[in-house]
Amino acid sequence: MSPRRASALRGGDQSLRDHLIAAAEALMARRGTAGLTVRDIAREARVADGVLYNHFADKEDLLAQALHAHVSSVERSLGTPPARAGVGEVADNLRAYVEHVLRLHIAILPAFAGLLAQPKVLTRFAALPNPMAAGRGGRAHLADYLRAERDLGRLAPDADPEAAATMIVGACHETVLPSLLRGVPAGEIEIPPGFADGLIATVMRGIGPA
Repeated sequence: MSPRRASALRGGDQSLRDHLIAAAEALMARRGTAGLTVRDIAREARVADGVLYNHFADKEDLLAQALHAHVSSVERSLGTPPARAGVGEVADNLRAYVEHVLRLHIAILPAFAGLLAQPKVLTRFAALPNPMAAGRGGRAHLADYLRAERDLGRLAPDADPEAAATMIVGACHETVLPSLLRGVPAGEIEIPPGFADGLIATVMRGIGPA
């Protein structure tokens, strides 16, 4: 192990590959992904620039892995989505779920928006296991919840959980992503008053029990 590598990893059992992913993830969380270079990541990791290519196929590979780690970290920090079948009112659970997804989107979508000019990174990311909901993904997790509520008789028997989940998650995307693409900082994104209430009322009128 080189002295520089030893210095970078001193005090932990982390592999160099994981250390590089963690360094790139830290940069993403702190300054975003736009303009992020190999040199930036190497400096953050305190290694020589060329070390990155010993552990990743290319810069896009490293950034995709770091983006995956970033999304997972944000999801862990927000906790489990507040929706459990058979507990509480369905509308209240969905309203809390929308608020959770909005917080998640505001935290993670800036990283994706900053990579729109690097489609290879997004393609590599898409090929990785879904980083949310234990590999299921947020939309599938919500569809599972709605399906379970339908099976309990708390939704209409002909309710379409997949369509409802797509509608809810898609509405959250639509509320957050356009602002980011216009250059609005994540911390300044304003959620329309009553957004969650209106969305869930609309959904429940379509899939609620007769």
